[in-house]
Amino acid sequence: MGRARAFHALHRATPLVSAVALVALLAACDNGADSSGAVQTPVGTSSRTTEPGTAGTGSPATEPAASTTRCHTSELRASIGRPSPGAGQRNFPIVLTNTADRTCTVRGYPGAAFVDASGKQLGPDPKRSPDTPTTVTLAPGRSAWAGLSFASPEISGARTATPEALLVTPPDERDSIEVAWTAGEVPVAGNESSVFLTVVQPGTGG
Repeated sequence: MGRARAFHALHRATPLVSAVALVALLAACDNGADSSGAVQTPVGTSSRTTEPGTAGTGSPATEPAASTTRCHTSELRASIGRPSPGAGQRNFPIVLTNTADRTCTVRGYPGAAFVDASGKQLGPDPKRSPDTPTTVTLAPGRSAWAGLSFASPEISGARTATPEALLVTPPDERDSIEVAWTAGEVPVAGNESSVFLTVVQPGTGG
């Protein structure tokens, strides 16, 4: 008899349990959940957050920068181009040529230092001319140049020395390239002894 009463009580409670389950299901649908309880993302949107300037399939803002990188010293050949005399000035193009099998870039000022046969620097570091740097893209075999200039010592009266070589350091690099110097005396001290450098630009300066 007790079992019969329990069966009837459970039977009477079944509609109430079903009603509660139905309400819960409707509430889940209103909250954007599927039948498993997982929240659904509305069609046409993404649940992934992207940073400004990027897209879901890549980063257009950074892809061009990644396609070409700075030229390293080991990928460049340095040389001194044909001098271009001016009014009381001596002007020389420092030429950097891409010897690598990839395209790379140079930007800004190279480093330059006159040295003697023992490698000792002659005179102070060159000064930078007030130019605006631009990025120069060098395909394999292409060149960029920067101008090196100083007042003619016989006119300026500066103290001079005859370098053995010019050490050229590509922009943003630490390693130098030694280039034989065959253009005679350079100013190292005294009045108007400053040597000036310009930023790199496309070509060979010839």
